[in-house]
Formats: sequence, C-alpha cells, structure tokens
Amino acid sequence: MNSPGNVDQDEVLRARHMLLGSGRLSHKQQVDAYRTLAQVSPLSYLPRLARALLMVGYQLRDKPETELALFAEALAAARAIGQSEPKRTELLMQVLDAYQRQLYVMGRRTEGFTVREEMARTGRAAFEAGLVPDPVCGLRRLAAALAEEGRHEESAAAHARIVAAGRAGTTPSHSTFWATVSWSAELDAAGRHGEAIEVFSELVDATRTRLDEGRGALSSLVWELIHLSRLLEWHGQPERARTALLEADGALAELAATGERKSGGGFRTWWVILLTLSGRREEPVVPGEPQPPFGEERLGWSPDLRHSYCEGRGALAERAAALAPLAAAAPRTHLPELLTVQRRLTIRSAMYWEDRTHQIFEPLHPLFDEGVSLARRLARADPDLGSKALARALTDRSTLFLACGRHYTEALADYREANTTLTR
Repeated sequence: MNSPGNVDQDEVLRARHMLLGSGRLSHKQQVDAYRTLAQVSPLSYLPRLARALLMVGYQLRDKPETELALFAEALAAARAIGQSEPKRTELLMQVLDAYQRQLYVMGRRTEGFTVREEMARTGRAAFEAGLVPDPVCGLRRLAAALAEEGRHEESAAAHARIVAAGRAGTTPSHSTFWATVSWSAELDAAGRHGEAIEVFSELVDATRTRLDEGRGALSSLVWELIHLSRLLEWHGQPERARTALLEADGALAELAATGERKSGGGFRTWWVILLTLSGRREEPVVPGEPQPPFGEERLGWSPDLRHSYCEGRGALAERAAALAPLAAAAPRTHLPELLTVQRRLTIRSAMYWEDRTHQIFEPLHPLFDEGVSLARRLARADPDLGSKALARALTDRSTLFLACGRHYTEALADYREANTTLTR
C-alpha cells in the first residue's frame, strides 16, 4: 500500500466527492473510491473496502478467477485493519470464508485447506484476546475439511471441542446439534465405534428430552433411532438395535394415529444428513482423493466435493442401466450390486433435490420405489441375502414418507413390513 504522501491528492478529492454525491453508488464505484481513500485513512476505509470487494465478488460468480482476485484483495485489506478495530475479527472471518470457498470451487483444495486453518487460528486468537465469546470460532470449517482429507481422528477432536462449547452455552444450540452427528460420524470413521455409539445415543436422549418438554418433532426421533439401530447392528449390538427399532415403531404408530405433537415436523435437512451418513459404507474410498464429510450438513461440504458427489448421479444411473439386464438374467449374481448402485443413486439424489426444491417427493419417490422393487426381487431369488436388503429399502422409504410430511400411515406400513421381514 502506498504511503499517504505518495497518493495523488486529486484522486483523493475525486473519491471523496464521489462518496459525498447525491447519487447511489454501485459496489464497483465504492471499491474505486475506497481503494484510494484507504491509502490515506486506513482506519476508516479499509473495512469499507473489504466489504465492498466482497459484494462485487459475489456478483461475479460467472468469472471465478476475477471473483477469487477480488476476495484475495478483500483479504489483504481485512488483514491490514488495526487490531483495535472492534469488528475486525468478524469481517476477517467473513472474508476468509468467502476466499476459502472460492478456492474450493476452483479445485484448489490445498490452498483452501490452508485458509480454513487460518480461520481456526484467527478465531482461537480472538477468543483468547477476549474479542469474541465463541471458543471455537472458525473451527467448524476446519473440522469438515479434516474429514474430507481422511484425517478422522483430528476431525473428531475438533468436533468434540465444538460440542463441548455448545454444552457450555458459548455457541448456538443448533450448531451443537449438527456437530454431535459429525462427531459421532468421525469417531466411527476413525474406528472408535463404541464412542460413536455413545455420542449418538446422547443425541437421541436429548431429542427425547425436547419432546418431553413440548419441543422437537417425533419424525426427528424416528430418523435418529433408525440411525442408532444401524450403528448398533453394524458394531455387534443386535439386542440394543432391536430396542431402538421398537421405540421407533412406537413413535411411528403415534404419528400415524395423531400426527406430530406440535405443528410442523422434523427438519428435512436432518433426514438428508442421516440418510447420507447411512450410505458411507457403500461409497468407495479412493486413496489420495478427498472423501465426502458424511455427517456434515450440506453447507459444511466443500463446494467442489458437494458438486462432484451430486453430479456422480449420472454415472451411477448409467451403471444401473447396464446392470439391469444382467440382473434379470442372473439375479443372484448381479442384483446385489444393482441394489447398491441404486441406493447410492437414491441417496445422492436426496442431497441434490434437498438443495433445490421443497417439493422433493415427486423426484425422489420413484427412486425409493425402485430400491424396494429390486430388493423384493432379490428376496425371491436369495431369501437370506434379500431379506436384509428388503428391510433396508423399506426402512429407507419409510423415512422418505416422514420427510415429506403427513405420509405417516405409509411410513408405518413400510417400517413394520421391514421389521417383519427381518424376523421371518
């Protein structure tokens, strides 16, 4: 940055005149003025320059290189703001967030990860200096990035800190809610299965408590109990899994009889998070490639990875089409793979449509129906293998009915058929 003595004073006068004019300036015009004035009055104009650069960058989503350059300039301005400026941390974190996002959009993941690390360091330093009340300010993005890089132990530790801060009342309760699922998911990915179950069980307990207090939704409890039952089954606790399934049956029966206890239902995003997490075991891990941060809410994923995950639907649909005639000719050989591909396609479609419309039932219902149909075929061809596949497909479809609201009777019917199938 030029020193004040090297700044053209005519440019300074023009910039001041522009800002004092009666007309409303565009964000681009503001940037031009603030660039000049920040050189002579940085205390006053660096924050304004950083904000104006952000606004211009947001308007240039079709020009990624230009957008990134504007965010980089905004970051330089935000970093140059004096430490005594009260809003410095808030603005710096906002700019860092925009910058890392654009780096990930452009596939520059290593640089994006470095910026997320800076966000965590900046937030921690601000908390220690008494500038922000949140002890985990800036940590959430890094926790998700660690999960994507397969650093599950570190990600679990970060999420544990976030949950602890929430329980201490220093972060919003909804943040704690999401972080608890991510913590459990990362513990499970790190091989700490017992701890993962314990953490998720505590979340289910909290949902029960909210319901007893007249808050929350029965639908959310059902989704959570189903996920808990799967965790328990995967890790050798079938009796506890059956207990969770029985509790979910009671909640579904109440929904079918009287509906939710209060207006509204469970958060559909919550359903998508748990459904996506349930599909992690079927997704191949490619060494050296980033992994979806299963358990994170949609906005916690890096944008490039979220895009590739959703766009992978095309390849999965093609694979399903190629497997269909093979499965018809040799169902015991090819139907299991077709079912896996169909479920991966269905889960990715749930994330895709949840991001785009409130009317998700129409595009998703046929996919869930196809999963049930394929599972019924496998159950006829191979009863031992097919019964578990059918129970899972029916359970998946019952959760869709809940997510779309007021399909409680259909949800209960599917769920009970699923459990009957397992006990035959």
